[in-house]
Parts: sequence; structure tokens; C-alpha cells
Amino acid sequence: MEPRMDFYKASPGALQAMLGLEKQIDKSGIEKPLAELVRLRASQINGCAYCADMHATDARKGGETDRRLDTLVAWRETPFFTDRERAALAWTESLTLVAETHVPDEVWNIVRPHFSDQELADLTLLIVAINGWNRFAVGLRKMPG
Repeated sequence: MEPRMDFYKASPGALQAMLGLEKQIDKSGIEKPLAELVRLRASQINGCAYCADMHATDARKGGETDRRLDTLVAWRETPFFTDRERAALAWTESLTLVAETHVPDEVWNIVRPHFSDQELADLTLLIVAINGWNRFAVGLRKMPG
């Protein structure tokens, strides 16, 4: 598969807008290891090889274990994730698949006890951002390095 275009060069303004989201996310209270799990899970769902590769690598650099990364795709079936991580992953999946799920109350009731209002807004922004990056990378065929 060949890259379709370099969107970094094609629209510096679009890139700056996306980086603005990342700056806000970096200032949030969402823990870096959790943020990488969320980014990786959304990228798995979206089939974004570039982002999946990047976020698995970043998670490992941050101390994440191979075992947890290897089983992230089946997180519901493992004992390796905390209740807060499970809640964030459920929220990630529901928002990433919003056209299918419409984010049901069941998912809201799972995530709500684990995050403050601000944390939930920040987590949602994180999910919005990674889904945006995934759409750029998948649509324009950005290849893993």
C-alpha cells in the first residue's frame, strides 16, 4: 500500500489544529499510561497501523508491559486492567463506534463513577483526537516507520 499524500505538508494549519488538541490533552489529568491504552485501542478498532504501531511503542517506552498490550484487544477477557482502565476502554470503544453504539446509558454508567466531570471531558477529547488522527492516517495511507 502506498501513501496517498503527506497531510503534514499538505495542510500545516490542519496539523497545527490537531497538535492543539494534543497540547490540551497533555495538560489534562488523564494519566499518560491510560492515554496510551486509549489511543492504542481506538487505533486497533479503526485499523490504523501507523497509530497502533506508534502508540504501542510509546506505551512500552512508558513502562507498559507486553502482556497488557498483547491482550488489549480482548481487555474484557483478562484480569490485567483496573476498573478505571476498563471504564475508559468501554468509553473509548463506544465513542469510536458511535454510529453503531450511540453511546448507551450502560456505558455511561460504567465510566461515570471512575472519572470526574473534567476528567471525563478530557478523556472524551482524547478519544476525539485519536479518532481524528486515525482518519487522517487511514484515509491518506500513512505507513508505520
